[in-house]
Amino acid sequence: MTINEDVSPMTDPTEPTRHAFEHPDGKGTLSQDQAILIDEVVDDPHASAFDLRVVNDEKLGIYDGIVGDREVAGLTYNVAGDDRLVLLAILVFPEFRKQGIATELIRRVLDDVRAQGKTVTVMCPIVRTFIEHNPEYADLINPEHPGVTQDRAPLS
Repeated sequence: MTINEDVSPMTDPTEPTRHAFEHPDGKGTLSQDQAILIDEVVDDPHASAFDLRVVNDEKLGIYDGIVGDREVAGLTYNVAGDDRLVLLAILVFPEFRKQGIATELIRRVLDDVRAQGKTVTVMCPIVRTFIEHNPEYADLINPEHPGVTQDRAPLS
């Protein structure tokens, strides 16, 4: 699974969103696709996806979520030194949403980060929301480079 810039967005980016996040650069609201994934991790943060296999493609910097023989999700990252990953974005194909895929992929990635003794900088608001609802992972956030923070005021 790779990101293809020539692919048109799945939803209209001008649609209003329910959540606002503050990025380090002071910009950023969620797309409708991101809001759907936020709802998944908030509504049932302990849901377990069926038969999800997670593979870390270190060359591409992505944790792939695979069901059967199909890649259905991915969480992209950059390596920042020997002890930190920058979690960039999560994607779940629409037909696999609301089944716990995002939740389980994030959980397994964070478990892998913990097993490696690393920390994370969270640039993905979906991962940030997951951690806020699962505080047992909060210690993985790098205190010097935390990434995005949630702006509690919803957009009108």
